[in-house]
Amino acid sequence: MAIILGIDPGSRITGYGVIRQVGRQLSYLGSGCIRTKVDDLPSRLKLIYAGVTEIITQFQPDYFAIEQVFMAKNADSALKLGQARGVAIVAATNQDLPVFEYAARQVKQTVVGIGSAEKSQVQHMVRTLLKLPANPQADAADALAIAITHCHVSQNAAQISETRLNLARGRLR
Repeated sequence: MAIILGIDPGSRITGYGVIRQVGRQLSYLGSGCIRTKVDDLPSRLKLIYAGVTEIITQFQPDYFAIEQVFMAKNADSALKLGQARGVAIVAATNQDLPVFEYAARQVKQTVVGIGSAEKSQVQHMVRTLLKLPANPQADAADALAIAITHCHVSQNAAQISETRLNLARGRLR
């Protein structure tokens, strides 16, 4: 069993999603958004750090998964996003959580099957995969999708390692 916290970082809205993985089964534990309504960036970053720390304390995740930085057209926005990611990652590492990063395209490919999927498609698939009664908010859905991606990637890595071990022992031909 593992609990995974997924984070969709943003300087104004940071989505979070928490799921439990038992074998191949995924279950929803919680999700939402950390909203920073103040204008100055240092105060927003402080709120993101505090919010992520509170979520970690509440859910006690085993793994922390976050979206990688992408190339934005607006350099100022990209820098702010990087700083938001940074404080979220520091909150996780301060709690000794292992951090995993996934590209947005990989997340969409894993959850929807199309790397260029729309937000509404991600929301629908997250709802379906986690058997939710309604679509989660867009940022929370993205965070849940990041957590789901971590489950799939780690599960595939474990299967590959087991296969390699069996090959080394001469069990598979």
